[in-house]
Amino acid sequence: MTAPPSGQTTAPVVHLRDVTIDFPGVKALDNVELRLVPGEIHALMGENGAGKSTLIKALTGVYDIDAGSITVDGVEQRFTGPRQAQEAGISTVYQEVNLCPNLTVAENILLGREPRRFGRIDFRAMNRRAAELLGELDLTIDPASTLGSHPIALQQLVAIARATAVSARVLILDEPTSSLDADEVAELFRVMRRLRDAGTAILFVSHFLDQVYAISDRMTVLRNGRRVGEYPTAELDRVALIAAMLGHEVEVLDEIADTVAASSTAQAQIVLGAHDIGRAPAVTPMDVDIHRGEVVGLAGLLGSGRTELARLLFGADRPTSGQLTVDGEPAALRSPRAAIAHGIAFSSEDRKGEGIIGDLTIRDNLVLALQARRGFARPLARRVTDELVDRYMEALDIRPRDPWLPVKNLSGGNQQKVLLARWLITEPRLFILDEPTRGIDVGAKAQIQKLVAGLAADGMGVLFISAELDEVARISDRILVLRDGRQVAEVGSDCSVADLTTLIAGEGAA
Repeated sequence: MTAPPSGQTTAPVVHLRDVTIDFPGVKALDNVELRLVPGEIHALMGENGAGKSTLIKALTGVYDIDAGSITVDGVEQRFTGPRQAQEAGISTVYQEVNLCPNLTVAENILLGREPRRFGRIDFRAMNRRAAELLGELDLTIDPASTLGSHPIALQQLVAIARATAVSARVLILDEPTSSLDADEVAELFRVMRRLRDAGTAILFVSHFLDQVYAISDRMTVLRNGRRVGEYPTAELDRVALIAAMLGHEVEVLDEIADTVAASSTAQAQIVLGAHDIGRAPAVTPMDVDIHRGEVVGLAGLLGSGRTELARLLFGADRPTSGQLTVDGEPAALRSPRAAIAHGIAFSSEDRKGEGIIGDLTIRDNLVLALQARRGFARPLARRVTDELVDRYMEALDIRPRDPWLPVKNLSGGNQQKVLLARWLITEPRLFILDEPTRGIDVGAKAQIQKLVAGLAADGMGVLFISAELDEVARISDRILVLRDGRQVAEVGSDCSVADLTTLIAGEGAA
């Protein structure tokens, strides 16, 4: 997909050209271009791993670029840290507000730039100046109040006021709405429009498509570290946007017929049932049933609630509504330990952060879940461990076949196989797989897909999450489509990638 001519005549205040950043073994950014224009809200779009965070860190001096250029007002810059970027007029407000909750609103806004009198901070002058800056944004917040006494939405607005205090010409908002309700989002958007109309260039990063289309004037789409294109928001419909983000070229469908087909597992026992399960504000209450011998796919963009739902079903997060049953009996899965005791396994999408323990051996990683279920006061016998490790290293073709190697030395695909084997050793009745094939080679991906199909054929229930729609469509018996934390459709295995894309975009009816 190529970008249409932008038609933009205003000179950009910031222009990144051919920016490249290499990390060991991966090209995080590959000749990426980004233009930020005064008086415009520019959305940066892409799935996990697309390069959005890396691009922001390059722009703000956190990462040094390996190639390309960054110009501000036509002058090339080489930022060596965030302070230099801020001095050039580039400020960032992150999803997690990086202010001091124990200080007052005024102290946070003017931190490091406090007005002084006779060598001491002039608190009256500081409160007056903070009130002026808040007033410019039409915010009625007591500057003398403690920041931590305010909700997160107001804290973010204070962070924006701090950015205006340093005369920021470019404001980067990184997932600012992820924890806000509808009224708080509306207030944030009001402030953003006010700043835009005053000439500030705003870079807006969000996974909520409705919000992107409501607030942005233009967008740049990244995929796998490369720029797909730059588009006026009004000229790129949602289906085309998702196609650009996910790499699928699809046609807009005028209508989607009901594709819910009778499944061969329709009469099978429900291994896990969830009624009105939800967690405000991330997951709106929904019903989910997973049968024995069935693969249920979750399709949706980043932020649609896929992982959040999986964590609720595994007890990693507490639901704010709903009930769960396991094999038809009520089950209180208040922790992962309780879920494991009920025969539920969960392979996280964060393979390195929540999965493998890199400095332990393959052997130790493989038996970790089984040993945890038994309790560490009852260690596995060496003979039993040897037999399990040999069996599952061979069954999943984990290479090299040396159980004493540190698992961090394996390829991504083999690390993923170690994680799958760790849970299979516990003989679960339900396996929740969150992005099990992300970042691995084609051969390992095919092996894992074949394994999932085999597990279902043997009677295991599987919840399968993947950003690759063709993979979800290929492997699932049923597919639940999520958008913005809500279930918007349930379709059968004959649903095409084009149909799924349209449903995710919100332009079709289930």
